[in-house]
Amino acid sequence: MSLHLIQCRPDPLALAAWAARHGLLSPDGDYGYALHALLSAVFGASAPKPFRYLDARQGLLAYSDSDPVELREHAALATPEAARALGADTLDARAFPTAWRSGQHLAFEVRVRPVVRTNDGRERDAFLHAIGPVVEGAEADPKNAPSRSTVYSAWLHRQVTGDGAADLFHAELAGFCLTRVLRRPPNGAEGRRKALAISGPDALFKGELRIENGEAFARLVARGIGRHRAFGFGMLLLRPAC
Repeated sequence: MSLHLIQCRPDPLALAAWAARHGLLSPDGDYGYALHALLSAVFGASAPKPFRYLDARQGLLAYSDSDPVELREHAALATPEAARALGADTLDARAFPTAWRSGQHLAFEVRVRPVVRTNDGRERDAFLHAIGPVVEGAEADPKNAPSRSTVYSAWLHRQVTGDGAADLFHAELAGFCLTRVLRRPPNGAEGRRKALAISGPDALFKGELRIENGEAFARLVARGIGRHRAFGFGMLLLRPAC
């Protein structure tokens, strides 16, 4: 198994124009779907994921199991408009660790969309799911309801520990908002799928973890955390713990 950390710096104006032209900008200005489509347009089936768009200065980070030479070959065939919007000429990469030591202590940061699947197949905010449905027209007693931070932290703990990859020392909910992101439903009778704006939780966690199983942790890093990993969520950013 090989993994590379990819970085590029999208051109803010070209990215906004490309997203607007293709109808891929959410009402809240989220670039997740636009960057998903742009990465596919530039790299094809080798599009890196998970990824995280930080800002215009820091650019976009992503993990990829493709060789950087292969990625640059794909980028060389992209249209000038797509290459400029993604900042393909700024593409940089380095090998990322895939051999992790059990007991290794790391600091992390991750942007996630903490949602769960309901019995009827719908996707729901993990917090709203945890506090229960409306009963006889009234919400559950707030005194007994868990906090959003508690619910999301428990959700993150399950994601990280589920395969025995790592254990969380602590996780701090460092940022939260509700954002509308674009998604395309499956093809219906009308043929072409129209992008829909879907509201949901957008949470930023910072904390520290301890690796329990090196191979499982390598898979977790490469796969990402939670759902919507191809749309800007779930990328574990790691650094040595202080």
